[in-house]
Amino acid sequence: MKKCPACGGGPPKRATREMAFDYKNQTLTYDQPGLWCDDCGEALLEPSDKETTDPIIFDFMAKVDRRLTTGDIRRIRKKLGLTQMQAGEIIGGGANAFHRYETGKAYPAKGSENFLRLLDRHPRLVSELMPEEAA
Repeated sequence: MKKCPACGGGPPKRATREMAFDYKNQTLTYDQPGLWCDDCGEALLEPSDKETTDPIIFDFMAKVDRRLTTGDIRRIRKKLGLTQMQAGEIIGGGANAFHRYETGKAYPAKGSENFLRLLDRHPRLVSELMPEEAA
């Protein structure tokens, strides 16, 4: 890339810059990788740049909203001894749901989230939800 598409200035350079994200009167400061223009300060984010920071922002918003974070969901699923596919089938959302929840691409439905909280407190109950051949 020879010129910045935003201002036409010099070529953007790969760097990491500190960013601030405001949500419900709270601020998250994080490091954002990207191609940065020294002339106008604009960033061009590649998919890998967003994949690095989207879960950080997702977890920040979850904490502010008092929801489960990606780490909470992964920890509970593993505590229950379930694969992502099994968790999606038993708890809800389908086969790929827990991959989306654990990578910050989607929130579980509030009912599924409450169910996860209950199973976290009472993990032995998951055996009652398993299909007969898996139990």
